[in-house]
Amino acid sequence: MLKDITLGQYFPGNTVAHRLDPRTKLILTIIYIVALFLAKNWFSYLLVLLSAAACFIITRVSFRAILRTMKPIVVIIVITAILNMFLTKGEPIFSFWVFSVSREGLKVALFMAMRLILLITFTFLLTFTTSPIALMDGLETLLAPLKKIKLPVHELAMMMGIALRFIPTLIEETQKIMNAQKARGADFDTGNIVKRAKAMLPLLVPLFVSAFRRADELAVAMECRCYHGDKGRTRMKVLKMEARDFFALALGAALLVCVVILGRYGL
Repeated sequence: MLKDITLGQYFPGNTVAHRLDPRTKLILTIIYIVALFLAKNWFSYLLVLLSAAACFIITRVSFRAILRTMKPIVVIIVITAILNMFLTKGEPIFSFWVFSVSREGLKVALFMAMRLILLITFTFLLTFTTSPIALMDGLETLLAPLKKIKLPVHELAMMMGIALRFIPTLIEETQKIMNAQKARGADFDTGNIVKRAKAMLPLLVPLFVSAFRRADELAVAMECRCYHGDKGRTRMKVLKMEARDFFALALGAALLVCVVILGRYGL
């Protein structure tokens, strides 16, 4: 299960999506999330779905990677859909005991499942095509105006970049600890949910020790390199918006406008 978690992983490539400015990809991700939450009918959801499919084709991300992304969160999506299906009031289709399923509940459940799937996959697409360093630089540049109100923009962006960078490392460390404990007779694969959760508790202590050790080593390395924040720092790669970035932003704005129009007129 842990090896299926791809959050924070970067897949190098030379596609148009990989060459886009990280600020452009961050803005497009925000636009897509807004459009996804503004979608209210089948036509608007179909438009958002086709947009996501086109992005995946452009980035050349394999379908297997998409399935691996969704596998750890299938349970959450199913539970959310079931709750919306039973708790949404409307014209009942069938009922049993104290539960009833309505036509509106089925529609809301399906829309909610689609929304979660598209939200997670498109967000993961950002990390698939952008390195943590580029994301950190893009986020810091976008939030630069907040420095005027004394917000530590550089530190926030750096923490985000470090967190994304170490997610795959911590997952790999957890897998190693699990394999070591399995070799000593630990069982993580059998029993009910409660038993499996209790079996995972012995992983926490060595995992926290490893995480704090890596954090201490990173802090010492930064101090040895005379790190003092963003004062006087320069970048090896200066971010620069190009024509393809403005074209991509125009497409994102067009998507948002179309979703709003479809939602308002109920097409």
